[in-house]
Amino acid sequence: MLKILHVASEATPFVKTGGLADVIGSLPKALQQKGMDVRVVLPKYGTIPEQWRSQMRWKKSITVPLAWRNQFCGIETVQHDGITFYFIDNEYYFHRKHIYGYDDDGERFAYFSRAVLEILPHMDFQPQILHCHDWHTGLVSVFLESFYSHLPFYEKIRTVFTIHNLQYQGIFPKHLLSDVLGLDESYFTMDSLEYYGQINYMKGGLVFSDLLTTVSKSYGEEIQTPYYGENLDGLLKKRRKHLFGIVNGIDYDLYNPANDPYIFLPYHDSLQDKSFNKIKLQESLGLPIDSNTPMVAIVSRLVSSKGLDLIAHVLDELLSLDLQMVVLGTGEEKYELLFRRAAERFPHKLSAHIQFDEKLARQIYAASDLFLMPSRFEPCGIGQLIALRYGSVPIVRETGGLKDTVQAYNDYTCTGNGFSFTHYNAHDMLFTVRRALQYYQDKKLWSRIFENAIHSDYSWRQSAQQYINLYKTLFFQAP
Repeated sequence: MLKILHVASEATPFVKTGGLADVIGSLPKALQQKGMDVRVVLPKYGTIPEQWRSQMRWKKSITVPLAWRNQFCGIETVQHDGITFYFIDNEYYFHRKHIYGYDDDGERFAYFSRAVLEILPHMDFQPQILHCHDWHTGLVSVFLESFYSHLPFYEKIRTVFTIHNLQYQGIFPKHLLSDVLGLDESYFTMDSLEYYGQINYMKGGLVFSDLLTTVSKSYGEEIQTPYYGENLDGLLKKRRKHLFGIVNGIDYDLYNPANDPYIFLPYHDSLQDKSFNKIKLQESLGLPIDSNTPMVAIVSRLVSSKGLDLIAHVLDELLSLDLQMVVLGTGEEKYELLFRRAAERFPHKLSAHIQFDEKLARQIYAASDLFLMPSRFEPCGIGQLIALRYGSVPIVRETGGLKDTVQAYNDYTCTGNGFSFTHYNAHDMLFTVRRALQYYQDKKLWSRIFENAIHSDYSWRQSAQQYINLYKTLFFQAP
């Protein structure tokens, strides 16, 4: 039984800003179900709800060195879904209104990375693998190499580093190298942490970790090219033999239309029951009630990387088609205004909700016929996976995880669970939407596409096994 400690900055149900939290909330459970001994360590943020804070049990207090500083570190634990979560408590760094976005984020997450290594001898658990996620934990492998690898307790620990989104790298001024990280000039080189005169935490994880993964096979290939590589493509190409793409899954217990308490009528694979959800959502949103009108959903962060500039370019043309559109999300002001104003101009065609609302999100997945996600890039994507689970047929651009999880419907083989287009072009997207609407009008054909979508399996079962196989290569011959 392998012992694995996941190190991350967020996880459901404790704290969430994006898809990373969903992964850390569900992957460890899937690994444990396959016989692994899995734990998770997180910062104890002030934003964690009281229902969880009240359940935390104090374990021990220690001191964490950070260059010339010695900082307090409380170790607390809580059990959730059979998984032990450890929380690193330091109110100076983490008791704030937000999780990220502070001038001292470089110091905060350097402290977290160092604290993770310091608490290991004080836990009732000695991990064989530290599985670190995104830039916030990139220094764990650096610190392990520089301060701990010669110590008997740490010498056999191996590291895996997962890129969830290469766009966010944790880039900070050089002076942190000695003043915060406590590292000498030998770490300020092209082969180490140096990045255009600054230091890059993500790069640290990429250079010093034993194995690298990212959240889909296609994204793993894309980030080795200049267009997607965010100036790290050379390094990633250099480490390509140690880089593996494993597509994310979703928690099929959490996202289950057969027993979802948020939706109007639970269903298995019934288009009729799904249609009832559409009628009830039309009623609640004030849209014209018509079960035959196709409903297109967008549940997303409203940012340019999600392809919203394509939608903006042809929105009026989209809304001239025989469809209804429901939008849920928050993000860049220009896109929030775009959908608000369009909803005012087309109140019978578009319902826009500039907010985050989990209940409404589930109702939209359950009610919608089509799910539009034309991302410019998408490491994995979770929206299309939830949409497939609820039988909302995705329309996506062929990039990253979207390419790996949504296969265009094929008339000859009757296979495929969605619709896709290749080039990042608004009219290619519009053509694909029109094509999907044509298929929707053929009820027998649409029923087949719906069946293909809702019976797609993107639970964690297969991906968790791929992670286990990868972990084992660190200690044994590949299975």
